[in-house]
Amino acid sequence: MPIKPSEKEEEYFLKLEATRLKKIAEERDKEMKKKERDEIKQLHWMRCPKCGQHLETINIHHVEVDRCFHCNGIWLDEGELEKISSVEGNKKNTISSILKIFK
Repeated sequence: MPIKPSEKEEEYFLKLEATRLKKIAEERDKEMKKKERDEIKQLHWMRCPKCGQHLETINIHHVEVDRCFHCNGIWLDEGELEKISSVEGNKKNTISSILKIFK
């Protein structure tokens, strides 16, 4: 004859199952968000944020920066302006050297 679990035991196993299902749902959601981020990144990778055209990598004082030859925009990643500034030694010279690229 099977023994019927007590209410507390039944409640414990229901909570355990609910926790397991919640964890699975969260992992599925996290994976889906990662896929969405990857898809968005792939769509926008090396595209100009201003006009949407393809960006080309150019070298300014041994620092690779992204340039759009369609709208003439230059896009710097984090820390690239500081690297160019440290090579130039003077922020005024840095800005003028960057602006010379547009001529």
